[in-house]
Amino acid sequence: MHKLMVLYPEPTDPDHFRDYYVSNHLPLVRRMPGLLAWRYSFEVAATQGQTPYFAVFEAEFADAAAMTAARESPQGRQVAADVANYATGGVVVIHYPMHNGTR
Repeated sequence: MHKLMVLYPEPTDPDHFRDYYVSNHLPLVRRMPGLLAWRYSFEVAATQGQTPYFAVFEAEFADAAAMTAARESPQGRQVAADVANYATGGVVVIHYPMHNGTR
């Protein structure tokens, strides 16, 4: 399993961000090939102090190659190009392989 995480700092217009993100951006995301699961939240909190992020998005892919193929696909390029329409506070994109923990 490979995870893509997108962290969004506070935008200049939080209401526009929320509305656009749910109504326009997420429908584009759902079309990405190889996407196994996705989730998001506008309720990001820090364990101490103020959180540096307004929203978070997570996507899961079978492996890094599937994630790369999805991001390079026409649908993935459309998703990337759309970010400027709502993320006025910037964006941090990270990805990593997931490993199962044991007790």
